[in-house]
Amino acid sequence: MAQPGTQLDQQQFCCSICLDLLKDPVTVPCGHSYCMSCIQSHLDEEDQKETHSCPLCRQTFVLRPTLVKNTMLSDLMGELKKTGTASADHCHAGPGDVACDVCTERKLKAVKSCLHCLVSYCEQHLQPHYKSPAFEKHKLVNPAKGLQENICSRHNEVIKIFCRTDQMCICYLCYMDEHKGHNTVSAATEMAERQKEIEVSWQKIQQRIQTREEDMKVLRQQVEAINTCANNAMRESEKIINQLKQQIRSRQIAEVSRAKELQEKLEQEIVELRRKDAELQQLSHTEDHTEFLNKCPSLSQLTESSNSPSVSIHAQPYFEEVKGAVSEARDKLQDVLIEELSKISLTEIGADVFLPQQEPKSREDFLKYAQQVTLDPNTAHKHLYIEVRSVRFSYDNMDLPEHPNRFTLWPQVLCRETLTGRCYWEVEWDGNIFISMAYKNISRNGIESTFGNNHKSWALKCSKNGFTNRYEFRHNNIQTSISGPQSSTVGMYLDHRVGVLSFYSISDMTLLHRVETTFTQPLCPGLAVYNGSYAVFLNTGNKRR
Repeated sequence: MAQPGTQLDQQQFCCSICLDLLKDPVTVPCGHSYCMSCIQSHLDEEDQKETHSCPLCRQTFVLRPTLVKNTMLSDLMGELKKTGTASADHCHAGPGDVACDVCTERKLKAVKSCLHCLVSYCEQHLQPHYKSPAFEKHKLVNPAKGLQENICSRHNEVIKIFCRTDQMCICYLCYMDEHKGHNTVSAATEMAERQKEIEVSWQKIQQRIQTREEDMKVLRQQVEAINTCANNAMRESEKIINQLKQQIRSRQIAEVSRAKELQEKLEQEIVELRRKDAELQQLSHTEDHTEFLNKCPSLSQLTESSNSPSVSIHAQPYFEEVKGAVSEARDKLQDVLIEELSKISLTEIGADVFLPQQEPKSREDFLKYAQQVTLDPNTAHKHLYIEVRSVRFSYDNMDLPEHPNRFTLWPQVLCRETLTGRCYWEVEWDGNIFISMAYKNISRNGIESTFGNNHKSWALKCSKNGFTNRYEFRHNNIQTSISGPQSSTVGMYLDHRVGVLSFYSISDMTLLHRVETTFTQPLCPGLAVYNGSYAVFLNTGNKRR
């Protein structure tokens, strides 16, 4: 307990984070104490890092430290507040605070400002305004900066009048001098009328917001209707196409069956003709006149009466006609789509309409859009070891030269290439990594440089917990948990024009997550690799899983 006459430096009892007197003091393992809420917020921000640290001495902790209530400091702060030695309202003024104008040494934070005195007071120096009748008519407001702006620069008098003629605030000497005869009112009266105007404007704004929200609701309903109609059209089109395919297949089966039947007849006739041919050859070498004349009429008659089946198959023109009709229908449908889409105007909301191409289904289809990428060492964090397409976290500080493109806070690296159009690539990983796509101008330092914690990057977090893979998608500091199979390789597919970015598990081409947005810049692949982890961009011909 503080003894009478003891002079305490309140700075010793201030939190080094908020610079205010300690509230619910707790202690971290290194011995430093902070407000409970302040240190919890600090640790929450560091949760995405692999280690935590003390804000004061920077000692690091592998696990998030357990906060222990500092009973002695808590009791001391309670006693100090009871005796008036310390108070939350008596804390020293810091940056951004309104300081007491009366304090002569270390200024305390002001709790009120007087519009009559044009002075800000701390709790102690404000007491006369509460106790003395001389200050009864003074108006106290919350602490305000720039009170001296209420003093006339010419006459050093308080400004209390508003000149409507010149639209400016003046003092009473200005009113008696150069503003004599002007339309003037008290500043309080003008403020009251302006507040009424502001209230009207505010109501108009609220009404406009409501109108726009209703417009948004209608627009969402229209989008839903468009999607419904498009899906119905797709289903009907697929149904018609399937029926057409079935008809073509049936005609194919019938014509092939007919051809096989003719083929069998021809084969039988060939066998018969070869037998007769052998008999005729044998007969032609016979020297016995009687045998020759007896067999000759029957052989000649059989040869003349044999008839060959027709081998004409007229299916090919049929299929060519179907092919031409489908092609013609496709062209007509394309003309209709272009004509109808030209009637749709979305320029008021700045929207562009694209007809997305069909996304590949198999890995072989994806590899048609394979893109080779290489890592850019000039962007690599100092704890990353780079080898062309592979990156590994190093506990040693790599001796890297200074470069404006280098990430300084998180172990991240970008590729040299920027991608547009349709692209596909694969990443093999182990440990705890982020597979990202980002704009080239993403920040290189600060919390906003983290992949997925801003609007300039999209990241898939991949981590292993024992024999289980864990996935999480991040964009603009929004996190989405994802379930997926066991696989050490992730495939990424980009269709920049239509705004599609997809992540796949290569073990069975399972879709992990799909992004549909509008990309405003070319995109650059990137990797974030944490303690003991590695990642590598695979060659497109690599079949590893």
